[in-house]
Amino acid sequence: MTQTPTRDIRTASADGGGAHEAGGGSARQRGSGPVLAVLAFAGLGASFMQTILIPIQGELPQLLNTTSENTAWVITATLVAAAVCTPVAGRFGDMFGKRRVAMALLLLQAAGGILAALSDDVATLVVARVLQGMAAGVIPLGISILRDVLPPRKLGSGIALVSATLGVGGALGLPISAVVAEHLDWHALFWVAAAIAVLAFVAYAVFVPSSTLRTPARIDVVGIIGLSVGLVGVLVAVSRGGEWGWGDMRTLTLLIGGVLVLVIWGAIELRVQDPLVDLRVSARRPVLLTNLASVAMGFALFASNVVLPQLLTLPQVTGIGVGLTLTAAALVLAPSGLAMMAMSPVAGRVERRWGAKPLLITGAVVLALAYGLALVFHTAAWQILVVNVVLGVGVGLGYAAMPALIMQAVPAHETGAANGLNALMRSLGTSIASAVTGAILALSFTTVGGVAGPSEGGFMLTLTLGLGAAVVCVVVAAFIPRARTEREGSATGIS
Repeated sequence: MTQTPTRDIRTASADGGGAHEAGGGSARQRGSGPVLAVLAFAGLGASFMQTILIPIQGELPQLLNTTSENTAWVITATLVAAAVCTPVAGRFGDMFGKRRVAMALLLLQAAGGILAALSDDVATLVVARVLQGMAAGVIPLGISILRDVLPPRKLGSGIALVSATLGVGGALGLPISAVVAEHLDWHALFWVAAAIAVLAFVAYAVFVPSSTLRTPARIDVVGIIGLSVGLVGVLVAVSRGGEWGWGDMRTLTLLIGGVLVLVIWGAIELRVQDPLVDLRVSARRPVLLTNLASVAMGFALFASNVVLPQLLTLPQVTGIGVGLTLTAAALVLAPSGLAMMAMSPVAGRVERRWGAKPLLITGAVVLALAYGLALVFHTAAWQILVVNVVLGVGVGLGYAAMPALIMQAVPAHETGAANGLNALMRSLGTSIASAVTGAILALSFTTVGGVAGPSEGGFMLTLTLGLGAAVVCVVVAAFIPRARTEREGSATGIS
């Protein structure tokens, strides 16, 4: 049962501009432009964390004087921390203020960056990456803040821009990380990351107003523990199953145990007064189908992230590779992020005119088209560049639609938690894609011209699965019902 939200000063105005705490001023008085820029910058910094180690991933065992199995936890820890903390951060944002929680996450991100920059052993780096992974909740919190501070006419494009940072930060961060790693000590990567987090924190403090829309509730400690234990079990099993073996006792114990814990957690959440995740709201058809579509689109996005970099960097003697350096490959892939960002105003106009559902379907169709192109054109750098830009357009449109659909279907005082859960669904899709594509490419390993790597058949099967995931997203999105209320009503908490 969800309690009625309270406001500190007054109710939000009908045009979507929320009221703010004394001394905070309204977003409209300060101008929505700086607020939107800050939220986007913070989102870019958080998503940048996901690709920061890719340029040196293969060198980590030597750099940290440990085994490759141990360094794999550096990647897994970030993934798990992001998945666990995102829905919790969203709920805390609804309870204690989205700005306050987002700034706390930025401090954790900065602390993680500093700790990683000072680390020389794998254990310290894993702890640092956990702190950085926790900052992933900044993006859905930023999207939720937009509902409080932007008028309806700007909300669609604002959501599109901040939501796109999930992909933009990774796409732009890869070449930056590659250049830094190639010319400087690897610790410099994390000093850059820490600086970004500190700048985002200061910008939040100066430009982002405090929302007064709060949900007075008790902290659901049992819910947090249950969700954390269940997700850790499932995600660790999925991310490490390819290496351990899917029949390995560790994989099966974590996977089955995690699923059982999540089932028990769900039963408990339905009975508590102030649940971490309101499963009744999440089971509403618009929310449920949007989250399922998010899993499919997350899968489709990650499948391309696995295949295209390898196609670019494999030597030409393999008959499938382009033979670029990591930095050159990163520069070929970077325009995809720019395409996502460029789609923000377009997505906003499409959403205002035709709605979020057609926007999601369009994004998924474009994504499917990109995979169709990739199956035919993948032998030259310019072909992969074109394919990846089309992928960026599809993801930019789709990622803009998902938060809009969620916010149309949930009460205003549950926006943070609902967006956090949606972000978790996207992460779940990428985690599944990581496990499935990793297993396929590992099984297809072969040696051509003295170079070992996945076969062309493995790459084509992975791209086909990405195409299939995009088609599934189209089908699921087609069944999402139209919103029952206009955004003006939704922006004021009418649901």
